[in-house]
Amino acid sequence: MDILLKYFPHLSENQLRQFQLLQSLYQDWNLKINVVSRKDIDELYLRHVLHSLGIAKVQAFNPGASILDVGTGGGFPGIPLAILFPETKFHLVDSIGKKIKVVEEVSEGLSLENVRVTNARVETLSDQYDFIVSRAVAQMETFVRWVRHNVAKKSNHELKNGILYLKGGDLSEELVPFPKATIYKLPTFFEEDFFETKSVVHLPLKYKG
Repeated sequence: MDILLKYFPHLSENQLRQFQLLQSLYQDWNLKINVVSRKDIDELYLRHVLHSLGIAKVQAFNPGASILDVGTGGGFPGIPLAILFPETKFHLVDSIGKKIKVVEEVSEGLSLENVRVTNARVETLSDQYDFIVSRAVAQMETFVRWVRHNVAKKSNHELKNGILYLKGGDLSEELVPFPKATIYKLPTFFEEDFFETKSVVHLPLKYKG
C-alpha cells in the first residue's frame, strides 16, 4: 500500500479501504482460481495495481465517462482504475468465464457501483466508449480490429478518444502502421525497476458508425 500512497497521496478514506481490501480478496480467490501468478500475488500493488494506474498518469477520466477494459483477466487495469475514478463507468470484459467470476466477486467485495462485468468476446459488443484500456492482450493491429467500432464519437478529455494500452518492450515495429500513436514511458512517472521497459500507448481512433 505504501507504494500507492507514494504516487497517489490524495486518496479518500473509502479509496484507501478499497485498495487495502484488494490484497485479501485476490489472495482468497487465487487459492480457488489462479488469476494472478503465484509470484505476483506478493507484489500485487507494484505489478498489478500500480501498473494499471499508469494509465491514470497519462489520462485522468472525467465523471460520467465510459471506459471499456478488454481482456480484463482478473480485473486489471479496470478494477484499480474504477477505485481511482468512482464517478467514471467501467465495463470489464473477458471471454474466459472463470476469470469474469473472480472480477464479479472482487467488484462486489469492494462495493464498486461503477463497474459492469461481461463474459464475452469484445467483437460482439456494440456499445461506444471514450477509451478502451487493456494490458497487452494482442498485437496492436489485431486489437484495433477488435475494438474500432467501440469508440465514441465525441471526445471530452485532453487526449482524443481511442485506446490506452499497457505494453512492454520495444514497440517501434508494432506501431509502424499507427503514426498517430504516442508512447508514454512509465519510468517518467514511477521510479521502480519493474517499470523500466513498460509504457502506456495512446492511439486515437475515429468513430466508425
